[in-house]
Amino acid sequence: MNLLDLEEIVFNSRELKISEEQLQKVDASFEFLKEFSKDKVIYGINTGFGPMAQYRVEDEKLLELQYNIIRSHSTGAGQPLSKESVKAAMISRLCTFLNGKSGVHSSVVKLLAEFINRDIIPFIPQHGSVGASGDLVQLSHLALALIGEGEVFYKGKLVKSIEAMQAEGLQPLKMYIREGLAITNGTAVMTGIGSVNLIKTKKLFNKVLLASVLMNEIASSYDDFMTEELNKLKNHEGQDEVARLMREISKDSLQLLNREKVLYNKHNEEIFQHKVQPYYSLRCIPQILGPILETINNAEKVLVEEVNSADDNPIVDNETQMVYHGGNFHGDYVSFEMDKLKIAVTKMTMLVERQLNYLFHDRINGILPPFVNLGVLGLNYGLQASQFTATSTTAECQTLSNPMYVHSIPNNNDNQDIVSMGTNSALIARRVIDNSYQVMAVHCMALAQAVDYLKIEDKLSAKTREFYQEIRNIVPVFVEDTPKYKEIEKLIEYLSK
Repeated sequence: MNLLDLEEIVFNSRELKISEEQLQKVDASFEFLKEFSKDKVIYGINTGFGPMAQYRVEDEKLLELQYNIIRSHSTGAGQPLSKESVKAAMISRLCTFLNGKSGVHSSVVKLLAEFINRDIIPFIPQHGSVGASGDLVQLSHLALALIGEGEVFYKGKLVKSIEAMQAEGLQPLKMYIREGLAITNGTAVMTGIGSVNLIKTKKLFNKVLLASVLMNEIASSYDDFMTEELNKLKNHEGQDEVARLMREISKDSLQLLNREKVLYNKHNEEIFQHKVQPYYSLRCIPQILGPILETINNAEKVLVEEVNSADDNPIVDNETQMVYHGGNFHGDYVSFEMDKLKIAVTKMTMLVERQLNYLFHDRINGILPPFVNLGVLGLNYGLQASQFTATSTTAECQTLSNPMYVHSIPNNNDNQDIVSMGTNSALIARRVIDNSYQVMAVHCMALAQAVDYLKIEDKLSAKTREFYQEIRNIVPVFVEDTPKYKEIEKLIEYLSK
């Protein structure tokens, strides 16, 4: 499962298919565990969970044990996770089982696939995971829905899961050996949220790149800051790639200036009216967005690896004929990447906010009215107040960028004495990303107003002109003061597509 596959299933409702070969791997693991577990002590099969592992559970209570972990750990709180995050989490859990290392009955993967394909979305609260035995609490809510005792979002309503299953002709999941523990024990929720975060970040990055080229067109910047010759000397792949993308976007622009033609000849003036070098928020884009691009790419590598990993405990390996106890459920990889991603997105948001300030500050840009106000100065205010929204939201991102990865509170009778906080990290990253979309929406309005004031639409590159026109399809040029909150909402929706 790669990120594109996941995106297609989550956002475009592409059917998830399970091959016969994959089902055979699942069945083989189950059959091996059924035989291997006889007369052996195996965690979570005939013992209690967590610090209760020291207590043996009698044979006649083993199935009850699997139901108990689901019911007892369904203790989440807060708002429900988004539909997309839950769907991605189900895909991640399914992929773990398809590795054939969990010892679960094939009915688990079949029912998960049915939930995904029929758009039955379990109610999973945001809060409850410390990211150590994975996402125990949130995944318990998933399992609760699968056994027909939880709640799901179905056809636009929150209903009992058993009602949705009955409507679709599905039967609640039954326990066999360790299905309860296997479903609840792993990193699927943080990975699901993280995957959605990454998809949204990649879309936002592409728009910020377009906006950054458009910014330089508005300012009539010299184009040598994005040349191959300059950027390859920094020895960073991300910077080089960003510069290449900017050259591709701007290749047919009539607004950018060539330094050699304009400045590399005799000049007699003592003061140059046009900036010899633009501000950093325009000139240093390859250097700023380069590490952000590399962070995005690395996060994708890690998250795809996590989606396709066996991340529960114990690991049931019929190939080596052994059951291994360990910590594959620990969410450090996801937690660390989500912290890095939110820092990268915050820096990208800061870049956007500074570009916005450039457009709004007439004494800095020297070519636009204050706040790109196309009306009567003093009587009309243009986008003046929208800067408050962008600035305050950027400031919140900066505060939220403090790392979650290094927060650890021992719990669970100190059995979980060092934890990842992976789900918290992913949730905070999601908030930072959502904030960034809001700042970018304000920026889009300002960019379009600037283009109209300067009357340069026909001089823009084909790609930035298309970008401008898409913005204008949502927010027509305006002179009079009108409320802008609905336009911001519509622009966020556009940027997310």
